[in-house]
Amino acid sequence: MSQLTPRQFEDAEGTDDWRVLADGAHAFFRTGSLTAGARLAQAVGDLEGTGPGRPDIDVRHDGVTLRLVTATDDSFGMTTDDVDLGSRISAAAQELGLESDASAVQSVMPIVIDALDIPGAMPFWQALLGYVRRPDSPDEDLVDPRGRGPSLWFQQMDAPRTERNRMHFACWVPAETAEARVQAALAAGGTLVTDQFAPDWWVLADPEGNEADIATALGRG
Repeated sequence: MSQLTPRQFEDAEGTDDWRVLADGAHAFFRTGSLTAGARLAQAVGDLEGTGPGRPDIDVRHDGVTLRLVTATDDSFGMTTDDVDLGSRISAAAQELGLESDASAVQSVMPIVIDALDIPGAMPFWQALLGYVRRPDSPDEDLVDPRGRGPSLWFQQMDAPRTERNRMHFACWVPAETAEARVQAALAAGGTLVTDQFAPDWWVLADPEGNEADIATALGRG
């Protein structure tokens, strides 16, 4: 099992259905019914190499969303094992006559909290939400042990700041849809705070000045 960058994962053979976002590789297969979605979930469950959290599966009335990520005490990301399992999941979906739709995947996480004293702030949020510290970054990341809620990332502040909000979230989308999503948000009344870091991320603000990021993963290599 070897670690892969987001680009290496997406360039690997058999991963055309998958897009790497902030927290793993995601795929969405349109099913049209819960019954068809349950068939896909069963087919995936029968594959060798599946287990707790491999993959996460969300079955809805119109389709199935799957997430692959390898989490260890040292890392949180994609591996060659994820490529293998992802390609076999795609094959199982194809056998059922299901097609993927990469434009339907996104990840609204993490929620970013700016803090002057991160060690002092984290325990409150950990207790409030029932979260745990992410093993590979326990001093700055909290995650939902149930794998349902958005993660929290604590960003170090150097000085108090009162002129802007100190909490915002990042919306991760496939790289090919990012600019369209930015333009849609701007057309809906938003403003561009900065595109200095695009295409990795754009910082936008709503009409009240509340900020959010549109982000992609491929800039990470």
